Amino acid sequence: MKPSMPRKPIGISGLAAYVPPYRVWLEDWCSWTDNQWPKIREVVGRSFRVRGPNHSVYTMAANAVIRLIDQYDVDPGRVKFLGLGTESSTDNSAGAIIVKGMVDQAMEARGKAPISRSCEVPEFKHACLGGVYGMKGAIRHLALDGAGSPAIVVCADIAEYARGSSGEPTQGAGAVAMLLEENPKLAVVDLIGSGSASDYRIMDFRKPMLRFCGQDRSESHQVQDFPIFNGKYSTTCYIDETLHALTDMYEKRKLNSIEHLRSLRTLFLHRPYRRMPETGFAVCYLFALAQGKAEDRAELASYCYEAGVNVDALLAEMLSKPDVSDLAGPERLQYEAYPLAMAVLGAFRASRHYRHEILDKLRLGSDTMLDLGNLYTAALPAWMAAGFEQALEEDSLSTGEEVLTLGYGSGDAAEVIPFFMAESWREAAAKIHFSDAMELTLDLDRQQYEALHDGRRVQGLDYIARNEFVIDRVGNSVDRHFSDLGIEYYRYIA
Repeated sequence: MKPSMPRKPIGISGLAAYVPPYRVWLEDWCSWTDNQWPKIREVVGRSFRVRGPNHSVYTMAANAVIRLIDQYDVDPGRVKFLGLGTESSTDNSAGAIIVKGMVDQAMEARGKAPISRSCEVPEFKHACLGGVYGMKGAIRHLALDGAGSPAIVVCADIAEYARGSSGEPTQGAGAVAMLLEENPKLAVVDLIGSGSASDYRIMDFRKPMLRFCGQDRSESHQVQDFPIFNGKYSTTCYIDETLHALTDMYEKRKLNSIEHLRSLRTLFLHRPYRRMPETGFAVCYLFALAQGKAEDRAELASYCYEAGVNVDALLAEMLSKPDVSDLAGPERLQYEAYPLAMAVLGAFRASRHYRHEILDKLRLGSDTMLDLGNLYTAALPAWMAAGFEQALEEDSLSTGEEVLTLGYGSGDAAEVIPFFMAESWREAAAKIHFSDAMELTLDLDRQQYEALHDGRRVQGLDYIARNEFVIDRVGNSVDRHFSDLGIEYYRYIA
């Protein structure tokens, strides 16, 4: 199906990433913490990245933007929109302007023009969906008053969890910058044919400011940002919001849900860890079977039979429209909104269709993502960058082919957005260099990881920064005539 577009197609022309070099192997982490490596490998991944002592969400974002400018030969003076998507910001006033300031400093140090003075600098926050909202904002800008100029949206986050928590193995850090413009070189983005969903869920995954009270930064530049989260409930929220966003897209585009899902060869979904997108997409496939023809419902019935689930009861559950927020109380957080569907999912996973209809369609870039961890807002664009790079190596995408993307943010909201590969996508994908961004690594031992995680001084980190920003110092003055308490000062290392 062809995209429904404004007068000029708008989309993504390039992607560039910055990933900190500090890596923790999950097999090592399992030995440190007495966790089961086979289970962690199957559900989570192989390794994750940790921010360094002089990294912040702003330095990583600026580094990704500089790489985007270099890799795609962007004229900064023409950029009229620089958006930042993050849930790790540490300044409740300034946002993307901090990134612009650093990029301008780097450009001037190179003798090049800074980003346009008339550039908009919004920050977008909605958990992991902030970057997708930023991309939509940039496309709307390009369709109206920003027509004719390029836009940049950078997604940057630091996913940290308390040591000993169930979220600890899903940590990560990094940034991905996107170049958006008219007549895009990588992929056209079809906002008109996209689907949206949102519903307040109380306590899926939250970051109340109360957590910051009393934190001491004397040993480190870092503010620890451990979220309040509830694992099983979060999975239920992810699945339910994904279903609603897909339904919105099906209705807008007048699609047969199961025929459309089967027609797709590639999807990228928000990926907090390995298993989550597999589970979310697989449940959506089961729901689509229920809306299909007799042979589709027969396939669904076969999974019900293997799972010992009454098919009529399952169909009734799928039509029930549960209020997921009712499950947010402490006595109900372990309940499923769709318990029968989750039981049938187990039988589907064991079937011969599961690999072809689910795993193969999530294949591009998936292996690379096993070594990245959760990047929150940057998780989806990072997977896309890795996937497009792999597609280039294999020549496994075609001009005009639809690639379906799904962004999700706790709280909760979801966006399903179709991408259509541009004619020059191969040339644009050749400049992504995602594998290069992943190549530089410094493997941490237990003492180094725990010190970095806890914000203590670390010995033996012999990484020398090149062509990137670091935190030079953090202000601590509180004076009638001059105050800079908590303000980060940055230094560009050429």
